[in-house]
Amino acid sequence: MAESPAAYTDATGKRKTAIARVRLKLGSGSMLVNNKPVAEYFPREVHQILIREPLEVVDAVTRYDIVATIRGGGPAGQAGALRHGISRAIQKLDPEQRPALKSRGLLTRDARKKERKKYGQKGARARFQFSKR
Repeated sequence: MAESPAAYTDATGKRKTAIARVRLKLGSGSMLVNNKPVAEYFPREVHQILIREPLEVVDAVTRYDIVATIRGGGPAGQAGALRHGISRAIQKLDPEQRPALKSRGLLTRDARKKERKKYGQKGARARFQFSKR
């Protein structure tokens, strides 16, 4: 039996070099990330709190089932990408939640990335040691 188009929604979230593809549907509140429970994939409590934030803002912690696929980046970037993807999916499924999500800055893509290393320098901003004499 195929699901109706309004039963779920897909969204993409990004942060640093991490990309999260999120599928949100009405359910009991289960969350799978790369076929693992969220607590197993993100063992740090800080990341779990970050991920749950959009659901808590719209008071829907147990309303949606979430299945996500994340690629690239590290744990913090992946958690941020998942948070962004969940926020966008909630907004897609229920447009009335947009003001609540937007006021908390959850729909804004965090564009900060690692700055590239420059030639003639030790790093992005760090210079090689300079000696006048």
